[in-house]
Amino acid sequence: MKIKTQKKILKIVYHIVAIILAMIFLSPFYISIVYSLKTKSEIAFTGLAWPKVLHFENFTKAIEMSNFFNAAKNSLIVTIGVVLLVTFTCSMAAYVIARGKGKIYSVMYYISLAAILIPFQVVMLPLYKTIDKARLMNTNLGLILAIAGFQVGYNIFIYTGFIKTVPIEIEEAATIDGCNKFQTFWIIVFPLLKPIVATSIILNALTAWNEFPITLIIAQTDSAKTIPLSQYFFFGQYSSELNLAFASFTLAMIPIIILYLILQKYIIGGLMAGGVKG
Repeated sequence: MKIKTQKKILKIVYHIVAIILAMIFLSPFYISIVYSLKTKSEIAFTGLAWPKVLHFENFTKAIEMSNFFNAAKNSLIVTIGVVLLVTFTCSMAAYVIARGKGKIYSVMYYISLAAILIPFQVVMLPLYKTIDKARLMNTNLGLILAIAGFQVGYNIFIYTGFIKTVPIEIEEAATIDGCNKFQTFWIIVFPLLKPIVATSIILNALTAWNEFPITLIIAQTDSAKTIPLSQYFFFGQYSSELNLAFASFTLAMIPIIILYLILQKYIIGGLMAGGVKG
């Protein structure tokens, strides 16, 4: 009886903790939705209470004032570019490191890890000068290359860990059948990387979609702005349009939420497997 009672108590505690954690993680969504449906005065006086009148016009105003669709187009182009570039380059680099024999491959691996530790502030000025000299300021290509560069270290880390869990005998069989290294990777190995590819896609898409410091440096014209920069428009020196800002935040969350829902079954497995053999 005591064991059953303990199990029941543990189960209740588990559910209480799960509910509390769910409320904590869902609170930003609630705040964003509530604020986006209120006027500025209602936000000031009623706080987080659900609005009595739903002001859907805030979304229309936010779209018009921030040139939302142009910013969304730029964000979409940059996000897709970053995801494709990082997925293909880092998966191939990780394959070479994971299967390579010799100290040089270990050195390459640890160099990529060391890159994760470099603060953005250290490379901010060199990044600006490089992009400027390459005539990539105010371009989506400049943003894609810059953002992707900061994702290389972490992605090589998770891809390398996952590839080391793939049995090498599969590749040896492909080699016997006449496949070269390039064919072996793309035909045999890459299809086995679905969990880590899905994880990489959602993490890189989230980073690229929400990137602010890099876009602030590179995208200096209105036509080049992405969604995070367009949202910055609502915060002035003396006043803030919180309701319109949160309406824009809510709209910006939708694509990433949809992407996560599509890929969620792969993400946890990819993260766990990617850290098994670093």
